Order: sequence, then structure tokens, then C-alpha cells
Amino acid sequence: MADPFGFMKYPRKDNPYRDVAERITDWHELQVPLSAEERQKQAARCMNCGIPFCHAGTFYGEQRAASGCPNDNLIPEWNDLLYQGLEQAAFERLARTNPLPEMTGRVCPAPCEKGCTESLNGDGVTIHDNERYIIDTAFEKGWVKASGEPVERTGFKVAIVGSGPAGLSAAWRLNQLGHLVTVYERSDRFGGLLMYGIPNMKLDKDILQRRIDLMVELGITFVADTEVGVDVTVKELSETFDRIILCTGAGVPRDLAVTGRHLQGIQFAVDYLTEATKDVLKHGKDATSKKLAGKHVVVIGGGDTGNDCVGAAIRQGASSVKQLEITPALPEDRPTTNPWPEYPFVAKLGYGQEEAAFVTGEAVSRYSTSTTGFIGAERGQVIAVETVSVGTDFQPITGTEQVLKADLVLLAMGFTGAEQALFDRFEIKEIYDDYTTNNERVLVAGDAKRGPSLVIWGIREGRKAAEKVDASLRALIYQ
Repeated sequence: MADPFGFMKYPRKDNPYRDVAERITDWHELQVPLSAEERQKQAARCMNCGIPFCHAGTFYGEQRAASGCPNDNLIPEWNDLLYQGLEQAAFERLARTNPLPEMTGRVCPAPCEKGCTESLNGDGVTIHDNERYIIDTAFEKGWVKASGEPVERTGFKVAIVGSGPAGLSAAWRLNQLGHLVTVYERSDRFGGLLMYGIPNMKLDKDILQRRIDLMVELGITFVADTEVGVDVTVKELSETFDRIILCTGAGVPRDLAVTGRHLQGIQFAVDYLTEATKDVLKHGKDATSKKLAGKHVVVIGGGDTGNDCVGAAIRQGASSVKQLEITPALPEDRPTTNPWPEYPFVAKLGYGQEEAAFVTGEAVSRYSTSTTGFIGAERGQVIAVETVSVGTDFQPITGTEQVLKADLVLLAMGFTGAEQALFDRFEIKEIYDDYTTNNERVLVAGDAKRGPSLVIWGIREGRKAAEKVDASLRALIYQ
């Protein structure tokens, strides 16, 4: 490394968040990027550790979680290049493994930083923000297009069903490798959860559209409002394309089967966030509709999606927001059973929770709380949520029942998996570890294959599936 003592010279400095009072009045991005000079100093903190845990995903917790980058990004290398001021070289190294760093540089929870050797006794390197700076600089200076141009065209055609992180990643890589790619999306806009599952203040849709526009310019075809198996048949796709990759995500939301679930005003989180984003796309980032003015909102689910719902509801003028989580509050400090380099399961305050506390003057989160039912008015509109506290065994504690006012209830309890109808249409019975299936011309990647996961996993799987397709198609040339 150019400065092996940088981590001793410079304290960690993250991209600061805009002031709460300012940011809740609009849908612009939350963070303010640091200057190039400050970014170089942060890159200098990447130490010559010898064993960079950051860029190799290490599994733990019965293989359910990872520390380090699941995509094997070459983090120490592009950090060093950034420190030296070699920004284009840093971008080229970053783009070797990550086709969509502007997405992960904004929404990834950065398990790489938690696995960073410097975080053993320090705060870790700002890998997430460095990545964002590199790719935003690359777009500003016009370097990105050249990284996606194919050397030659093979003539093979590949269809990708779904335009989320896995689908976009697969499309970018296949086009790089010279294949003709068509992406089918049943929604009206492309990006999957990047478009409609993550609110604008966390991932500006102009950033997403910038990438899609470039992909179109590079020769990738996008087809919206088209559901495979309905608007275009499986037979048509199979006859037109040499390979098909299903990247439809794990979009089946977890439901809550309790009394009153049928009432109006109870929505899945992803449907609410979709509506919120469509409002922003229609009216602009400076406007907040205040459609929830005077309303009481209850969010069920304590994860990132729930936090996004809280932030969106505050911008829409909600007078109160409560977030319910059935699990206990996490500890303030890392327990001995959760050592480095594992991802630290400790308490943190989400941006939405901070905003709700600022507006309402009270904490938004209620832990160890189970929802037991919903109460409705005569016309079938939800007006309240029935709850009870639970113990560590998740069993109700007698005498802790409460009723919370609610005009809108958002179910943010995660997803159960992929929709099976499309798999059935392609007669897919088995999905193998290498993304292939029992249908030799159809592959599956991303959340559709592995279940609900991080954006970076989708990017990795899309890239790997694309390379698997490329190998199988090129093998046909030499038969």
C-alpha cells in the first residue's frame, strides 16, 4: 500500500447525512459526498493487512450471514489506487467484479467494512463511500461506457426475465461478452427492487436510470409492461433465444394471518414504497405529498424495509409512526458470541427512525412485540392494531396487551421466496448450484435462486450466471 500508516493518521469520516429538519422536507438523497481530497485520505486508511478479510465473503451463523464482500470485490487494490489519485485505474479495478457499484455504494449494508482488519480494534475503512465516489467520478468523467462495450458480437441471443440487481448485472456482463441481450420486465419501469423497493432518498432513481440508459446505448434491449407466460409465451422465448436467465427475485411478501387482516389500510411494505416512488417520479424530488397528514402509521417489521417505510411516512406527513418488532432489542455492544470478523449484531438507529423521533418526539421502535389482530371501523377501514409483549420464547406475556391507533398498517416482515408460476411454465423442477436447471436452456440467478438477500448477492449471481451462459454458448461454436 502507498501509505501503510494511513489508518493511524486519519480518523474515519463517513459521508455525512443532511440535517434531519432539512431532509424530511424532500426526497433528495440522504448523504452529502465528501471532497476528493477527503476521499483520498479515507482510502489511505486501507492498511497493508496481508489478509484482507474485506474482499472475501466469510460465512457464519449456519451459512445464513456473511462478513466481507460476497462479490469478492478487489477492495484493497482500488482503495490504494484511489489514495494515489489514480481514479480511472481505481474504477477499472472496481468494475472487474461489480457491474453496478453506484447501487451498492448507496444501499449495501457493507459487510466488507465489518470484516475489515482495521475494524478489529478501530472503526473500519469507509469502503462503501469510497466505492460510491469512484463510480460517480467515473460517470462524471465518461469512463463507464467503454467498460461495457463488447469486443465482438457472437450472434447468440439471451433473454433475461426480471430487471432487478441480478437481471441488470447479468445483462451488463452478457453484453460485455458479446451476446445480444433482451431484458423483460412486467413492471412499467426497470430496476426491480432498486426502482420500487428502495425509496428515492436512499437510492435516487436518476442514478438507476443513468445506468439503464447507458445499457440501452450499449445495445441491450429493454421491454417493459411484459409478463413472461402472459404477454409473451414461454414457447416464443424458447424459439427466439439461445438461453434464458430468470432473475425475478423473491417477491412473495410474508403475510400476517391475524384477525382483521382483510381491513382496508393494511398494505405490504413493497406496495406502499412503490406508490411513494411513483409519487416522486410524477411530482419531483422537491415535493412531499403530505397524503398521510394527521394519520397514524404502524409498521410491522424492524428491518431496513421497515425503516424505509418509516422515513417515507414521515415525508408524507404522518403525525405518528410506530415500528413493531417481535425480536428483542439488540445489545449496544458486540457480545462475545458475535466476534470479529462476523457482522456485528448491535443496536443502531436507522435514518427513518431518527426522522420519526425528530418529528414525534418519541422513539419509534417497540421490540418484543407481537401483533395479535386489527380493529376496523364500520366501513371496513383499519383504525387500530392489537399487540402483546412476548418473552424470549416469543410467547405472549399476560397483562401486556395494548391497542395502538392506526390509519395505515404496513407489513414489512420480509419475503418468503420467488413466485413459482414462472418456474412451472418453464417446467423447472431443480435449480443447481451453478445456476443451471433441469431445463438446459434456462438458468436462475439472484433472489429467485437463493431467496431474499442483499443487493450485492444479486449482482454477484447475475454476473456468475452470465459467465455460465457465455461458457455454454461458446462451447457450441467448437462442437
